[in-house]
Amino acid sequence: MQQTRWSTILPPKVINWLMFISICLIWGSSFILMKLGLYDDARKPLLTASQVAAIRIITAGIVLTPVLIRHRNKIPFKLSWWMIFSGVFGSFLPAFLFCIAETKIDSALAGTLNSLTPIFAIIFGFIFFGNKIPLSQIAGIIIGFGGIVLLYLIQKHTGYGQVSYGALVILATIFYGINIIVVRRYLNGVSPLVITAFSLISVSLPSLFILWRTGFFSLPLYHHEYIKACIAVCTLGIMGTALAWMLFYALVQRTSVLFTSTSSYGVPFVAFGWGWFYGETVTIAQIGCLVIILSGVYLTRIDFKKFKKKRLKSIPFQDQAGL
Repeated sequence: MQQTRWSTILPPKVINWLMFISICLIWGSSFILMKLGLYDDARKPLLTASQVAAIRIITAGIVLTPVLIRHRNKIPFKLSWWMIFSGVFGSFLPAFLFCIAETKIDSALAGTLNSLTPIFAIIFGFIFFGNKIPLSQIAGIIIGFGGIVLLYLIQKHTGYGQVSYGALVILATIFYGINIIVVRRYLNGVSPLVITAFSLISVSLPSLFILWRTGFFSLPLYHHEYIKACIAVCTLGIMGTALAWMLFYALVQRTSVLFTSTSSYGVPFVAFGWGWFYGETVTIAQIGCLVIILSGVYLTRIDFKKFKKKRLKSIPFQDQAGL
């Protein structure tokens, strides 16, 4: 009903682009919200990485519980394991990996590394489902990884520790890539609300156990610094997890994996903007590496065969004969 009302107000393409921009803004802002949960204004540690990740998942699960109850008749229990799989690899594990990584690396770097997600989606589509990889996509993958290597080389005082924490972000993008392929292949006919709610609620209980084990409930949560940190993390859970994933899955079903995962173009720039605003170092060299990585991602989007066919169709028959 709601979708029909919006469709009558705005054309489908406009709705798709509004959803796309919203995903970029929300996920691009997620990295700085993690920082605000981890540290206060003086860079003094507040919540641990595990606590931030656990609160993020729990908050999203709580918000989505009424949604799942309302749509309980739409739950495909035969596919419940795939939705749990999506919760683990699409939300639970990446949430912890990103938070742990951001204790040592900047938000801008985390946002840049996050742009590798569509490349891993292509790789794992080939490994698990035998999807063909055109030459342009192979070139894009090589360029993308080349940009990552350059990004590490230009970082000042890049040691094994920073490289290893950056590798955690790359591992998270690998999980994102696997999740995208699984959702598109096995959950394509399932409501985006159901996928998001079921997957996140399924990983909320393990997150609550982790939160309890970390001693979160014994912290002075009534202090201003902790209140501010908890608000930032709850916002991260509601917006950066619950709402963003609903928009993402809906956009995948409305358009394609190709179009939706292109949000990786916008996310790093939003992350860079927030990082600069909060005093993180953003250099021209870093932006240059980001452009190289995104160029590689862009190459993975181009289908030269379709482009060639369109070009041939636009050429008169007599000119084609002379080719």
